[in-house]
Amino acid sequence: MSSTFDVHALYSDHHGWLHNWLRSRLGNAADAADLAQDTFVRVLLKPERIELHTPRAFLRVIARGLVIDHWRREELERAYLDAIAHLPEAQVPSAEARQSILQLLENIARLLDGLKPKVRSAFLLAQCEGLPHARIAEQLGVSVRSVERYVAEALFHCYQLRYAE
Repeated sequence: MSSTFDVHALYSDHHGWLHNWLRSRLGNAADAADLAQDTFVRVLLKPERIELHTPRAFLRVIARGLVIDHWRREELERAYLDAIAHLPEAQVPSAEARQSILQLLENIARLLDGLKPKVRSAFLLAQCEGLPHARIAEQLGVSVRSVERYVAEALFHCYQLRYAE
């Protein structure tokens, strides 16, 4: 398959292999089936058609990103459910609200993943903990000027992602 690829042929030739590869990573046939389908949906949605010399490597790159997103979602959901488990019954969010909150948390996590570790730390300490830049600089072992730059970089990153559309 060295010419521009045919999605139907790509699917029929490699779906079984991809499903098995995903199942070995996830340990769950149902999640593997979902992510295999999502992988091919991503291929279909690609605006450009490329020359495909190594179709399995191509599919594995897409699927690996989906696996990472899947694990992040599971981790966020576990942490969120642990956090609300201690709430009184009257304060527990509805199923719809939980889904909205989990989607928001996933979007925030994806946004933060795009930042360098020190930038992410400075931003979270400033925005979530409300720490002054001098304290953040002390904690991170950098100058106050670096913290200012990190926070500005994070805010600019957020702005770009928000208004990229």
